[in-house]
Amino acid sequence: MTTARLPLFPLNSVLFPGLVLPLNIFEERYRAMMRDLSKGADSGDSASPADSSAASPDEDEPRRFVVVAIRDGREVAPTAPGMPDSTTLTERGPAAGFGPDPVQAFHRVGCVADAATIREREDGGFEVLATGTTRVRILSVDASGPYLTAEVEELPEEPGDDAGALAEGVLRAFRSYQKRLAGARERSLTTGAELPDEPSVVSYLVAAATVLDIPAKQRLLQAPDTATRLREELKLLRSETAVIRHLPSLPAVELTRAPTSPN
Repeated sequence: MTTARLPLFPLNSVLFPGLVLPLNIFEERYRAMMRDLSKGADSGDSASPADSSAASPDEDEPRRFVVVAIRDGREVAPTAPGMPDSTTLTERGPAAGFGPDPVQAFHRVGCVADAATIREREDGGFEVLATGTTRVRILSVDASGPYLTAEVEELPEEPGDDAGALAEGVLRAFRSYQKRLAGARERSLTTGAELPDEPSVVSYLVAAATVLDIPAKQRLLQAPDTATRLREELKLLRSETAVIRHLPSLPAVELTRAPTSPN
């Protein structure tokens, strides 16, 4: 199993492969992370001896970090009451808000994100646009540097049994779900871009776009194979669609994109 050490970015949300993640960075620990990534440092990445002798980083090289959902902790370090300014943080350091043993604060399966754009603002913060790429299991967390890093191992995506047929069923159920979310207006999945028919891609897009709580999304992320994820999604979609029938109209969810997340 391939392992690496990468910067760790905990969020109160789940990132899936293929999902676009906008970030608004203002805390110093994450500013430091983005400064390193924007330089092409990716300093937490493990490298082979051949890699270590390479020349200056190429602009097209991935600027990778791991997004992990918070199980027990705070996405933003606590501040003094009524004082949201970052200069009034009552906790500081890379593990602020995550307790004495940060690894216990996080779910153990996360997603590698590749930062396509990292733009520094005049105030020193950053606007980042990243895309989820690969699932990883978190083996350990290191809080000794300016930001958290994690040793991770890549999780392969196994298809499982009947993934193709299940993907077709999930797409049908998801179209019905989206129409219910859109208030029964004639809006379908073709309102942006056509969904691909590759089962694993379908499973991740549907997991990202369905309105679920973090534990449910986390279960989908860490499913042992594509078929298992699709089976769970089929149950969830049928259940959620039945509930929505009895609720007022809700806004449709934009596919492949998460809301902007302040760190």
